[in-house]
Amino acid sequence: MAILALRTLGDADLRRHCCAVGRVDARARAQLADLLDTLHAAPHGAALAAPQAGILRRMVVIDMGEGPLTLVNPRIVWQQGEQRCLEGCLSIPGKAGRTLRPARVTVEALDADGTPISLSGTGAMAKCLCHELDHLDGVLFIDRALEVWELGAPAAAPPAPAGGQ
Repeated sequence: MAILALRTLGDADLRRHCCAVGRVDARARAQLADLLDTLHAAPHGAALAAPQAGILRRMVVIDMGEGPLTLVNPRIVWQQGEQRCLEGCLSIPGKAGRTLRPARVTVEALDADGTPISLSGTGAMAKCLCHELDHLDGVLFIDRALEVWELGAPAAAPPAPAGGQ
């Protein structure tokens, strides 16, 4: 497939609401494959939302080391608890931040075949799901951050989080 150019902070596509995918067809599957190729080519990436690659459709790919997941039209249907998280983003290079996210979430979506699926995540997976689904509505982690810092700056290392990520 193809490795797509990543959109970075300041690109208008990152602030747009994405359209629902009407049908999981060959075009949607090709875009999901391109998103996975792009994710795997990126350093340190665990997930990628379609608008990060200029595709304004409600699609997300995740690969946290247990095999890739593809989510079409995902939505959070349940959440519980809270966790303090350290976050970064492929679209915001050089910055990290601390957010407050749900500790557990359940997401309903379609897979790459158009089959309805339900996915539950805790800890890092819950953070990842929330982060990526926010992208589909034009929300970036820096919008939710309790604090943001430049990576590599002197004294930039944050204190260890209290509970959670």
